[in-house]
Amino acid sequence: MKKKPTVADYMVKDVVSVEPSVNVYDCSKILINTPFAGLPVTERGHLLGFITAKELLRNTHRPKAKIREVMRMGTVSANPSMSLDDATRVIFRYSIRNLPVVDEKMKLVGIISNVDIVRSHIERTKPNKVRMLKTFLEKQHGLHVTMYDGDVNISDLRPTQKEVFRDELIGRQHEINRGLVEPLIVIKRRTHHLLVDGHHRALAAKQMGLLEFSAIILEPDVFDIQLGMEKTAEQWGIRSLDDINIIEGSKHPFVEITTRLLGKDDEKLEPVAPTDDKE
Repeated sequence: MKKKPTVADYMVKDVVSVEPSVNVYDCSKILINTPFAGLPVTERGHLLGFITAKELLRNTHRPKAKIREVMRMGTVSANPSMSLDDATRVIFRYSIRNLPVVDEKMKLVGIISNVDIVRSHIERTKPNKVRMLKTFLEKQHGLHVTMYDGDVNISDLRPTQKEVFRDELIGRQHEINRGLVEPLIVIKRRTHHLLVDGHHRALAAKQMGLLEFSAIILEPDVFDIQLGMEKTAEQWGIRSLDDINIIEGSKHPFVEITTRLLGKDDEKLEPVAPTDDKE
């Protein structure tokens, strides 16, 4: 199986950064000579925060002020092994253009921008998760499966996953509010649709009061064969989205990684409108 692209595959490794002791005037001159809308702020290689062009503009009347005096401490970040899909979600949710990349010691090792993300999606082949599932169903059960796009009733979904994370659920609501509607993957059954992929999205949409959601639908030519994922769901006692357990307190893995440099008040993924402070 082809390895999923990671941040390390597309990040810029030769990063321009500034020390917190640099003043506003000198930092502005450095920024002008880069293709970025802001610069990481580091001390002895460790990431402290991010200074944006707008923050520098707000302080043009204080050209000798140090960056440590005008910057906002802390920033979202990625690690090199993070998948590009997760990095895209971070950039989208926080309305930022540039995402610093740090190693396990919080040292700056790169930066990935929304331009890099777009480039990656153009260059790489789209994931073949759906086609792999179609092939598996046909070989495992001797079925012929038709694949098509459509809308499904959220009330007709039968889940195959027993737990979701509260913070990721809030994040998906934020994405849906901003117009990102990534389709679910479902298998058509006689009376319902079996939800294979997209449990956070489906539950988020239900909590928002949505009645339908876009999906990639796999329809087998025979409905009477019980699939393994159906048997497992029945053993768990899961027959509707209401039966899914929502994990409180514990963070979804990629959210925990990306918010580790933020303060307690900043790391909450509540659906909020973008602000001018987030370039």
